Amino acid sequence: MIEIGKYNELEILRHTSVGLYLGDGLGLDVLLPNKYCPDDIEQGDKLQVFVYKDHEERKVATTLTPKILLNDFALLKVTAVSSVGAFLDWGLEKDLMVPFNEQREKMEEGKWYLVYMNIDKKTDRLYASNKLDKFLQNESLSVTEGDEVNIIVMQKTDLGFSVIVNKEHKGLVFDNEIFKTLKVGDKLKGFVKNIRDDNKIDISLQPLGYDKFNDPNCELILTKLDKSKGFLSITDNSSPEEIYSSLGISKKAFKKAIGSLYKQRKITISQDGITLIDQV
Repeated sequence: MIEIGKYNELEILRHTSVGLYLGDGLGLDVLLPNKYCPDDIEQGDKLQVFVYKDHEERKVATTLTPKILLNDFALLKVTAVSSVGAFLDWGLEKDLMVPFNEQREKMEEGKWYLVYMNIDKKTDRLYASNKLDKFLQNESLSVTEGDEVNIIVMQKTDLGFSVIVNKEHKGLVFDNEIFKTLKVGDKLKGFVKNIRDDNKIDISLQPLGYDKFNDPNCELILTKLDKSKGFLSITDNSSPEEIYSSLGISKKAFKKAIGSLYKQRKITISQDGITLIDQV
């Protein structure tokens, strides 16, 4: 079966003047135009190609790498806006369209949007949507508390950032759980901290269950100290802005971490800053 919007491993059936025809072994074939044909290949060899529809709505294969696959999410840039919708650069010759009815707000040329790529089953045309909620569901969860998950930052909210969890569910990272800069489209690891009665998922960016002597911020501060010849001119009296600028964490997280390091006798604390014990 040749699947549109996905990578397919297909066999070279025949050479023609316009390119190679590739087949799936089930009687279906697709053209790989000459400009994408690799050298030193023979009939019967197999190639991994991406399949989509070209400007003339013909199924075609390419060896170019798309920035998004079918049923996946990606942050893409709008290259143009027309009377039928917005068009996104997704790494292929033909831009990916976002119809007006699939735009959460009117898209603007030059701006970046997090989108989902879907397919019109009647026409086999790929299209994108940034009405992301309709492609996520929390009715039946595939995660449990404590699980490590893959998240994509979706949107800033009054409480923090909404995130896509394992490309399937919607979750939330609260502001007080965020100790670094997040941007829409960022992909990172997270941990399921809590599942509420209404199946809403609370996500932590830090591993759960670590004790005060395994606080990842302790390692962050020790690494920073090591790179700064054993001394940092910040203390618990420093401003939150100064602490964040230097370490990328909140003042509360910083105070907790240096308290732990002090109890472990790894640092000394003075009015001028903090110092590694082995540097004293």
